[in-house]
Amino acid sequence: MSVDHVRPAEPTDPSSEGTGRPDDSSPRPVEDAVDSGGSSVRPNETTVPMLHCSSPEETLAFWRALGFAVTWEQLKPYVYLAFRWSGFELHYYARSATAPSPGQPGGCLVMVDAVAPYHAVFSAAMRRAYGRVLARGEPRITRFRPGASRFTVVDPSGNLITFIQRDEPAGLEYGGAKDLTGLARSLDNARILRDFKRDDRAAFRALNSGLRRHGDAAPAVEQALALAALIELSVALEEPERVPGWGARLRTLGLTDPERQQVTRSVSDQEVLAPWLP
Repeated sequence: MSVDHVRPAEPTDPSSEGTGRPDDSSPRPVEDAVDSGGSSVRPNETTVPMLHCSSPEETLAFWRALGFAVTWEQLKPYVYLAFRWSGFELHYYARSATAPSPGQPGGCLVMVDAVAPYHAVFSAAMRRAYGRVLARGEPRITRFRPGASRFTVVDPSGNLITFIQRDEPAGLEYGGAKDLTGLARSLDNARILRDFKRDDRAAFRALNSGLRRHGDAAPAVEQALALAALIELSVALEEPERVPGWGARLRTLGLTDPERQQVTRSVSDQEVLAPWLP
């Protein structure tokens, strides 16, 4: 255990307390100082999320695998774990046996200048520890596309740690363009299902059907984008036996160098395409 931590008091279960919230939940401007009964309160506070931990052993193993330092490890008389990485911390407690089960997992938002480096570091750590990027179940990391402004790490207890770019656009483009037709429309629909609704199976079905119906008439680059997405989805769905068929078709397409780069950038884990787009 870290000597620079004060022993944490036994956490109070949030479910046993009130859930009162201010009427206006919109962000408020930060003042330089707050008048509090004659004393000045400086706006230099630090908040630390306390997340529910269903398995201390799995939680410790997961965050260590991602490179987090364990700054507090306590299992008795109650569970309390603390992790630190870069400039933020995550703390965990175990819900008491008498407390009601939470209806939804917990989570926190981590605001950063650029999200891509974080996703790259965590994905590389997963490959070293698990031999692959965890994309299903718990724990996992959501996919990251070029130009995306957020992604989420799901811990072994189902908590959502979402990394968000500080200057994320207020209006995000979710797809669903009505002027698209043929395979282009299938690709757009699959992207919505995969990236926003997080339904890999539905995305796979949409792409598989779209490629079968519209593939022959579609430009080579659209066929390649569909095949690349099907390869990535097959890996995520743990159906690797499908990959060689998709990959063989991808390899036969005559793509220009810019088109090959476009296809490679379309998947979050570019290593899955390496055997088919050398």
